[in-house]
Amino acid sequence: MNDRAALDLLTAHGPLTRTRIGELTGLSKPTASQLLTRLESAGLVRTTGSQSGRPGPNAVLYEIDPRSGHVAALSAGPTGIDAVVADITGAVVGSCRVEAGPAAKDVGHRTAQLVAEAVNGALLAAGLDHDDLRCTVIGTPGAIDPHTGQLRYAPHLPGWHSRTLRADLAEVLGTPVFIENDVNLAAIAEQYEGAAQDHDDFVLAYLDEGVGAAIVLGGTLLRGATGGAGEIGYMPLPGAPLARGGVRDWAGDDAGGGFQSQVSTPAVRKLAGGVPLAEALADDAVLDQVAAMLATGLAAVVAVVDPELVVLSGAVAEAGGEALRKRVETELTGLILPRPLLRISDLDGDPILTGALRSALTQARDTVFDTT
Repeated sequence: MNDRAALDLLTAHGPLTRTRIGELTGLSKPTASQLLTRLESAGLVRTTGSQSGRPGPNAVLYEIDPRSGHVAALSAGPTGIDAVVADITGAVVGSCRVEAGPAAKDVGHRTAQLVAEAVNGALLAAGLDHDDLRCTVIGTPGAIDPHTGQLRYAPHLPGWHSRTLRADLAEVLGTPVFIENDVNLAAIAEQYEGAAQDHDDFVLAYLDEGVGAAIVLGGTLLRGATGGAGEIGYMPLPGAPLARGGVRDWAGDDAGGGFQSQVSTPAVRKLAGGVPLAEALADDAVLDQVAAMLATGLAAVVAVVDPELVVLSGAVAEAGGEALRKRVETELTGLILPRPLLRISDLDGDPILTGALRSALTQARDTVFDTT
């Protein structure tokens, strides 16, 4: 327990002296010294210079040894796979993108091969090999059904629906593999370093080529019986065609019905006559209409969940910015009694990849930092 407490402190704070570790853990100096010696011998901690500016000899600084483990994180979509490799401290040391169209149904192991290609490219950039990896987390649209092991709610990813997908991926990567819903991972990113850092009850509405939500209650993701909690793209709303059959076409003409057919990137562009998204949401009339539709859908979610906060993320939220947020906030007045905070995500980079990395680090550290 003391070992893990010290490792968690070094992970959170960066380099610390023996004295500071003792202060933060409540351990005596001899116990802290024994602990650090043990962690150095285990290859988990190393010295990294010294701290000066105080009376007496300079104090030695200790840090997590980044060589003690690495993880892979991936974001998969219809057009390709992005992969990063990071050391156990979270520092990204390699990345790769593999472009890919939908896999042909008669091409065996095509998905596993594409994932392996992306991870291999990131490992090559980092100067590492598969033996250095401890865990892999992959973000995809849809979710893995815990009962069947199959990907649900993502018909536009035909190569990802095999019952043996996780086993196939674990075999080619040589690590435990976890496949997680992409919007759930974006919510994890918001929890760690985004707009939801101070909130245990929030909803992330992801508005992009597809539309989905992640629901976090008491700091825990709500997954649902089949892993499909938060699939608000299918939610029936006044004026929207019903999403019968679950068809979600990201090509643009038919957004699949339901909430997604009103507020996805293709839907907003279509509403504005096919212009680029940023240009579409620069039009006040389009902004007003999108905000009204978005508020109606969010009101249904808020009325059921009553979150402290709603975070708007994805390309539509980014393009609409503060102007969209203010309009949605105004439209929500009178629709619902709860008054959650409403924020636009301000995360840099791909929030799905960031969330996948955070998830992979959490899982890997439970293994790497176990000194029992």
